Amino acid sequence: MSEQGTHRGAGSPSPVSVERITHQDVPAICALYKRVWEPAPDGVPSEFVKSWIPTPLEFTSWMEGITYFAARRDGRVVGVVGLEMRRGTGRLVHLAVDPDARRQGVATALVKAGLDWARHANAPAVWTDALAKFPGAADLFRHLGFKDAGLLHRHEWGEDIRLFELLL
Repeated sequence: MSEQGTHRGAGSPSPVSVERITHQDVPAICALYKRVWEPAPDGVPSEFVKSWIPTPLEFTSWMEGITYFAARRDGRVVGVVGLEMRRGTGRLVHLAVDPDARRQGVATALVKAGLDWARHANAPAVWTDALAKFPGAADLFRHLGFKDAGLLHRHEWGEDIRLFELLL
């Protein structure tokens, strides 16, 4: 499965390809999470940040039961997302985009690849979550047709988490 990013114009970066990852991608994906989360965003607890920077062994364990997709530009991993199928419904997890590749269609291409995979699995819906203090993530999901589905107060490391759902 491959999907090209749609953001192109004068001086635009080269296209993005999105494909399922392999075990050979694990070191590059772990390096991506480190670029995304270090230094920690203002106000995000260090425990939360640490939980989002897996070692290769930790990421390999994340791969159990989750299909991951990597976005690549010029051969470099610039984004990642996982789709977990549970009880027939999909859940997007661990979305991350390199800070230098944001607002260039990378997250959109990744989420669409996950949604295509969920449709292929005949999932009736896909849900996801985001830190409430990251309005850009909420805007992305809403732009892609997700609806607000709830708010978990002080759910992870004392942080509020917004829930989003998309019926397929």
